[in-house]
Amino acid sequence: MTNTRRLAAILVADAAGYSRLIGADEGGTLQSLRTIREELIDPTIAAHHGRLVKTTGDGLLIEFGSVVDGLRCASAIQAGMAERNASLPQNERIEFRIGLNVGDIVVEDGDIFGDGVNVAARLEGLAEPGGICVSARVQEDAAGRLDLVFEDMGKQQLKNTARPVRVYRVRGRELASGTIDAIQPALTLPDKPSVAVLPFQNMSADPEQEFFGDGIAEDVITALSRYPSLFVIARNSSFTYKGRAVDVKQIGRELGVRYVLEGSLRKSGNRIRVTTQLVEAGTGKHVWAERYDRDLADIFALQDEITEAVAISVAPAIADAEQQRAMRKPPESLDAWAAYQRGLWHSSRASTDDNALTQKFFQRAVDLDPSFAGGYKGLAGARGNASDFHGRGLLEALSATLALARRAVALDGADAEARSRLAGALYREGDYEGGLTEVERALTLSPNLADAHAVRGAILIFSGRPKDGLAALERSIRLDPRSPGLGGRLNQIALGLYLCQEYAAAVEAARHAIRSYPDYPLPYRWLAAALGQLGRIEEAKEALNKAMVIAPAGFDMYVRGRVPWMRPEDHGHMLEGLRKAGWRE
Repeated sequence: MTNTRRLAAILVADAAGYSRLIGADEGGTLQSLRTIREELIDPTIAAHHGRLVKTTGDGLLIEFGSVVDGLRCASAIQAGMAERNASLPQNERIEFRIGLNVGDIVVEDGDIFGDGVNVAARLEGLAEPGGICVSARVQEDAAGRLDLVFEDMGKQQLKNTARPVRVYRVRGRELASGTIDAIQPALTLPDKPSVAVLPFQNMSADPEQEFFGDGIAEDVITALSRYPSLFVIARNSSFTYKGRAVDVKQIGRELGVRYVLEGSLRKSGNRIRVTTQLVEAGTGKHVWAERYDRDLADIFALQDEITEAVAISVAPAIADAEQQRAMRKPPESLDAWAAYQRGLWHSSRASTDDNALTQKFFQRAVDLDPSFAGGYKGLAGARGNASDFHGRGLLEALSATLALARRAVALDGADAEARSRLAGALYREGDYEGGLTEVERALTLSPNLADAHAVRGAILIFSGRPKDGLAALERSIRLDPRSPGLGGRLNQIALGLYLCQEYAAAVEAARHAIRSYPDYPLPYRWLAAALGQLGRIEEAKEALNKAMVIAPAGFDMYVRGRVPWMRPEDHGHMLEGLRKAGWRE
């Protein structure tokens, strides 16, 4: 028996949810995997000079002589799978997770071994279905050589590795073939006209005008969301394309919309020019375009004009609908509005430092115009988040959040976001009925408000109706797939499944949340509890340790105490799982 040692790029892939697919249709799943191998994977490996080392049921181990070939192969496989899955229902899709590493390997009788292989396998476990995770060395070797974007996930302590490994999530696209292919699966189009509004591009030399462009786009989103006959992607998700040159077809696939609204803004003195166009994402065809020249004082009337024109152009089905206006009271001071826009930008960053800046700018909006509801509702959300970031000052934060949300609603009862904030503050005080009443009012005002669907889901879960709550959360994520609050929503799905006693599904949901947000502490607690209930004690202990180490103050707040929005029986259910995982009071 002989063996050799060499440097190689190692790709590990497996099919997400393989056991579920086999359980639902063993014969069909195996045949689909054979077809995928024959038509996509094997030819793609050969085209990129790879060697298929072995297969393990739903898994693949592939060796490449270069990082570039390995990444090109991984991207091509995921793009091909996205295309195959586009027309399939979610529960019938086969989605691969891929990990790619470069390191020394030992070759023995055609098989390969070593730390390089082990790290690649652990990276695959961190990847989302349809996604790719790579090590820092892969990122360094590929940077500047491929049109790919690498999102830093920080250092990860991978199982059976001596030192933490810095991990990157691949988020970009490769254009070498002359086409733009999505790495992740395309989202299915809703059964109603769907639209994403991109942030308006600032064409002025003054970077301060970025906030005016963002504000116009946000107001159009808010107004379009009032139409029950439309499906409107939330601001958080559509604004992830800000500053990026992205093809509208790609946006349509990634957000699952039929139409994309884009525009630009140029400001000179007290005059503003806005150009906007509505594009059919699937074909790139321009449905409608217009240019507006207005005094800056008419900015809110301008928003109404754009909104009405877009709404009527999206589909004939809404032409006879009531022409709803934004109905939002503009602040007396445009400086207050600009401060509010800055607060929104920092709130989308979802970090401790940015949350502090968010509070600063929303407070400035309140100080500049005390009659502007936006400042109060923004500040309510930021104050509520502060206790989650720090794990302390909960009661004070709840009281402040409730007072601010009530003030926002008092100033503008037609503001659906303000009512959603009030609903969140009420249920966190333990007032489920009051929270549900307010969130239903918010959804009546704005049926597409993702935040309201998320709050409704949380209320239903914590009030003893977890199955209904899970459906509302899924709706929220579909409306806002790139929300900065996505980590919290994924965590609530895990806890909802746990409370339904669907422990295996809760484990998968918690792991999904952790793969996406490895530094977010809450999913580790539900992962530990669910694994404890399943008797998987070693894994449970590992998750429990993570939950306690990442945020010890937060762990105490949720576990040693009982937060007001969690019923005693649900808190006891959680403790039962944590005790089985090894937790001791």
